[in-house]
Amino acid sequence: MNTQATLDQLRELKLHGMARSYEAILALPIHKQPEPHALLGQLTQHEYEHKRNQRTETYLRLSKLRYAASLEEVTCSEQRNFSREQLGMIAECSWIDRAENLLITGATGCGKSYLACAVGHQACLMGYKTLYLNMNRFIEQITLVKLDGTFIKLLNRLEKIPVLIFDDFGLQPLQSDVRLALLQILEDRYGKKSTVIASQLPVGQWYEYLKDATLADAILDRLTARANRIELKGKSLRTKQ
Repeated sequence: MNTQATLDQLRELKLHGMARSYEAILALPIHKQPEPHALLGQLTQHEYEHKRNQRTETYLRLSKLRYAASLEEVTCSEQRNFSREQLGMIAECSWIDRAENLLITGATGCGKSYLACAVGHQACLMGYKTLYLNMNRFIEQITLVKLDGTFIKLLNRLEKIPVLIFDDFGLQPLQSDVRLALLQILEDRYGKKSTVIASQLPVGQWYEYLKDATLADAILDRLTARANRIELKGKSLRTKQ
């Protein structure tokens, strides 16, 4: 058996995890190399891990997360009104499988955006495609796609993303076309995908922020009907830093 030819074929087939593992095994003394069934299991496991790591790296890169955040670095405390039970609920990601939303509110600097990005990071690790959108940039994007005729293309793309994050919700007034676009996005995703909202406005003030009574009712119905809420409290973390 030509082991080099086998390695070349594995690389040609883009089975790089298998190739690296097989190369490492060949470097071992004969008496320390695994039996055939164990060898197959080891090669398969390394290829699986390689593909999973590649997928995670791709998802993280495409997510455009604002912060390189992780749930392990998020502080749980009574002062923040954020418990380990809530952290655990987020981390295991079953809320994504149930197509539930996550609404994160709190005062400026309390860590809403960081937590939202940590949620996105965890989703990527667990195999869910994620996209982060700052609301100011989202408003600009809606204006552009309306002008260049790619609005439907954008809607179709956003509909398919398992976890969609809207950050800084409520900072900038929304024009009618943006409210309509937001409603259409939420309607397409309702009961099928999860949406994360980070806002310094309490949920109770969102109706007033959206202004148009009919659209506000429709948007809030799709956001809050299947939602988990996190209301962060405490002083600004930026002040502490």
